[in-house]
Amino acid sequence: MISDETRERVLATAESLGYIPSIPARTLRHGRSETIGIVVADLENPYTGRIIRGVENALEGRGIMALVAETQDDADRMARVTGHLLSRNVDAIICTGARQGYDRLLRKTYEQIPVVLVDRMLPGSGLSTVAPDDIVGGRLAARHLLDLGHRRLAQLEGPTDISSFERRSAGFAAEVAEAGAELVEVTDVAVEPSVNEGRRLMSLLLDDRPAPSAVFAQNDFLALGVLAVLRDRGMSCPEDISLIGCDDLPFAEFTSPPLTTVHLPGYQLGRMAAEVAVSMTEDPSQQASDLTVTPWITVRESTASLPSGALDIASNVP
Repeated sequence: MISDETRERVLATAESLGYIPSIPARTLRHGRSETIGIVVADLENPYTGRIIRGVENALEGRGIMALVAETQDDADRMARVTGHLLSRNVDAIICTGARQGYDRLLRKTYEQIPVVLVDRMLPGSGLSTVAPDDIVGGRLAARHLLDLGHRRLAQLEGPTDISSFERRSAGFAAEVAEAGAELVEVTDVAVEPSVNEGRRLMSLLLDDRPAPSAVFAQNDFLALGVLAVLRDRGMSCPEDISLIGCDDLPFAEFTSPPLTTVHLPGYQLGRMAAEVAVSMTEDPSQQASDLTVTPWITVRESTASLPSGALDIASNVP
């Protein structure tokens, strides 16, 4: 109930004095802390950084601060992190680190504040989700290799309790089956999506049976492990085996050879997740929503056509 002229004088004086509003005081008045928690699985993963930047850029213009916490893909740490964020009165939580088994904890958190899952899904949880269409991503990887003439393919799978890898597996397998090509089974899946696990799984693949002509590594770190094994065994990529990764991390264009990979729009996902979280804090009655973004292929030099005259083991036709 003051005039515009008085308001402008107060704001000018506050600026000249370097006055900073008290967030705790504003929280008491408005019931909101103007902070949102971001829970991530791995701060060392560059893809996580893209998501965080997307969230931050969407929030900064609204005067909202992000608090970032890491779970290291550990269930106990996830419980502690969410508890810490709730005790700090964050207005919402954006979670990139969901795994099967986290449903109960995150639904319980959702009873108190909005929770938005980004990148990883928990089907049936009733939580808002913003994620890439990983089934399409798996299909795109398979279709790219099939279009290059490959008929005997394999995929190195990530942990099965993470939706991203489960869905990529399903998409890749379905596309290969529909094309009538052969999917070479690997005898294990990755415990974690790391370079060392890529080494281990690729070694299992090459030790067990005749090598496929193309491999889909379900993230770029696994793909680095594949390249290392091929070098150790005196094999060439893509001359001996074509390789496609997933994520399109910054190092992908600098590997030898530069890595063909499924591009996941992490920055866009982060911005979208922030918008959903803010919308839910402004309207607590808002229903949960599921948003997906379509990935695409970034083609580089690690994939090539099956050499002319090479034996197609799957169909036994030169």
